[in-house]
Amino acid sequence: MTADDARPRLQELTRQYDLAAHQRDRLAGLLSLLEGDERAPTAVRSPEQAVDVHIADSLVALELEVVRSAATIADLGAGAGFPGLALAVALPGAEVRLVESQRRKCAYLDDVIAEVGLENARVVCARAEEWSEGERRQDVVTARALAAQPVVLEYAAPLLSLGGTLVDWRGKRVSRDEDAAARAADELGLRLVEVRRVEPFESATDRHLHVYLKTRETPARFPRRAGVARKRPTGV
Repeated sequence: MTADDARPRLQELTRQYDLAAHQRDRLAGLLSLLEGDERAPTAVRSPEQAVDVHIADSLVALELEVVRSAATIADLGAGAGFPGLALAVALPGAEVRLVESQRRKCAYLDDVIAEVGLENARVVCARAEEWSEGERRQDVVTARALAAQPVVLEYAAPLLSLGGTLVDWRGKRVSRDEDAAARAADELGLRLVEVRRVEPFESATDRHLHVYLKTRETPARFPRRAGVARKRPTGV
């Protein structure tokens, strides 16, 4: 299946999220590059699968008003570029930063941004803990299949402005994990405001967006040194 064959599904998503024809075409461009570039850091590259697994799963965040109205978005652990690239297409008025620490992935993302012509997207080739330029400046931070939730919370909290929002993509809910995340959130100045069950595509099961609000400033001891959050997660 080619990116052209995925256009009917892209057209559905275009109508669902009130996108323009040129935005649909840019999403199709993302699918073409994903399929055609062997450097793409994902096992899901065929347009038939990627239109749902990557594009639809990214755009589901548009169900949240805080995402639709964001002026600055940072996508942590951007990898193949989702949800960040899809949100950059859908939200041309937002500045989207794709935060990725591996240089080969950064090079791939730079090329995709140039090929598709996304003027509002830029790659930050750094670890989230070391991106001091982005601290306290992000309206929204996104993370999709990045790390255990307490780790994601620690990465995101210093980057969010006061009143900013973390949107963390998760699968099946596990109470033990959510309890650990709640302890970490309390320490980091975050508060869980919603766990939204979503169905971005027909076969998707147990998909949830965990939405955290930054209600107070994150303590100055965060972020900790690179790698510490994964080794000694807050709240665990």
